[in-house]
Amino acid sequence: MGILKGLKVLDFSTLLPGPYATMMLADMGAEVIKVEAPDRVDLTKHLVPMDGEVSALFGQLQRSKRSLALDLKQYEAREVVYKLVQEYDIVVEQFRPGAMERLGIGYEKLKEINPRVIYCSITGYGQTGPLRNRAGHDINYLALSGAASYSSRKNEAPVPAGIQVADLAGGSLPAVIGLLAAVYHREKTGEGQYIDVSITDAVFSFNAMYGSGYLIDGVEPEAESLMLNGGTFYDYYETLDHRYLSVGSLEPQFQKRLCQLIGESELFKLSSSQQTQDQQAFKVILTEAFKQKTLDEWLTILGEDFDGCVEPVLKFSESVNHPQIKARNLVVSVPKSNGGIQKQIAFPIKFSTQSADYRFTGVQTGTHTKDILKEAGFDSQAIEELADKGIFGK
Repeated sequence: MGILKGLKVLDFSTLLPGPYATMMLADMGAEVIKVEAPDRVDLTKHLVPMDGEVSALFGQLQRSKRSLALDLKQYEAREVVYKLVQEYDIVVEQFRPGAMERLGIGYEKLKEINPRVIYCSITGYGQTGPLRNRAGHDINYLALSGAASYSSRKNEAPVPAGIQVADLAGGSLPAVIGLLAAVYHREKTGEGQYIDVSITDAVFSFNAMYGSGYLIDGVEPEAESLMLNGGTFYDYYETLDHRYLSVGSLEPQFQKRLCQLIGESELFKLSSSQQTQDQQAFKVILTEAFKQKTLDEWLTILGEDFDGCVEPVLKFSESVNHPQIKARNLVVSVPKSNGGIQKQIAFPIKFSTQSADYRFTGVQTGTHTKDILKEAGFDSQAIEELADKGIFGK
C-alpha cells in the first residue's frame, strides 16, 4: 500500500513529462488511469528495445497504470470522462493550450461536474505568453532559458544532455509538486484548482546559482567562467585509458585531500585561490596528474574511504552494478501482466512507513477499458453500445 493510496488520477498525457509524473504518483500508491486515443501513436511505445508488444521505456513509464481507450472526438467518450471525473478528481494533460477545451474536457467544464477537481496542464511554454502555442522539446527549453548558453566549453557548441533535464526536472517534478500541494490545499479547504506547469518556466528558475548575479549586477554567465561550469578545477579529468574522473572538491578540507591524492600537498594554496590564473594553473596540474594512471588504478588508490568528492564517470552498465546503487535497491523487478517480470529503475524516494508500489508494467492501449467502465457504473449492454459506436477504437 503506497503513501498516496486513495488518490485517483486521469492521465491524458503522452511521451515523457506527464507519464513520468503520473508514474511517480502511481509508484506512491495513487490509482492512475491512462486515457489513450486508440488511433494515436505514442512514440515511447515503439522505441527499441522492445519487451513483448511494448517498449522497455513504455513498460516503465506506464507501470501500475490501467489503460482506457477512448476516442475523445466522439461525444459519448466525453460522457465517460464526465462520469469518471466524479471519482477520479486529479487530471493530468500535456496537450497544447486549448486542446482539451476543444474536446469538451477542459478545466472549466470538469470543474462544473466536480468542483474539487485538481487539473494540471504540462506544456513547454505555459498557458500564456507569445510562445504558448509553439511546439518544443527538451533542447529548446534549455536553450530559451539561458542555461544552455553557459553549459559548454569556451567557443564550443552546447552539448545535448544525455538525460532529459528540462522534461523531467522542469516538467514532471514540478507537476508532482504542484499536484500534491493542491491536494493538501483541497484537504484543508475543499477547493480544487488549475495548475499551469511550463517546462521553460521551471528551467529558467534553475538559473538560481548565477542568474541571481545577473539580476543584481549584470554579470552575464559565460561558458567555462563560473565556479561550477569549468571556470575552476571543479571539472572532469581524463585518465590514462581515456576514462574520466569527476572532481568536486570545493571545500577546503576536500581540497587538501585532493592535493594529497595527487601527491602535491603544498598545492592547497593554489587550489583555494580565487584568482582565475591560479585556478587554471591548478587545473593543468590536475589534468597531467590524472593522465598518469588508468581509471582502475585511480579507483584502487581512492579505495572505499577517500572522502574528497572525487568519483568515476561510470557507464550506465557500471552504474547499475555499483555497490551504492545496489544498496539503495534502485533496480526492481516489476510483474508483467502476461507473466514474467521486467527490470526497471525504481522510485527514488524512501518513506519510513510505506514502500513504493509496483503493480505491473505498462500495457497495450485499452487493456482495462471494460473493467474501468464497469467500475464507473456502466453495465454490459451500455459498454457494448459504446463499443459499437467505435469510441474504444476499431
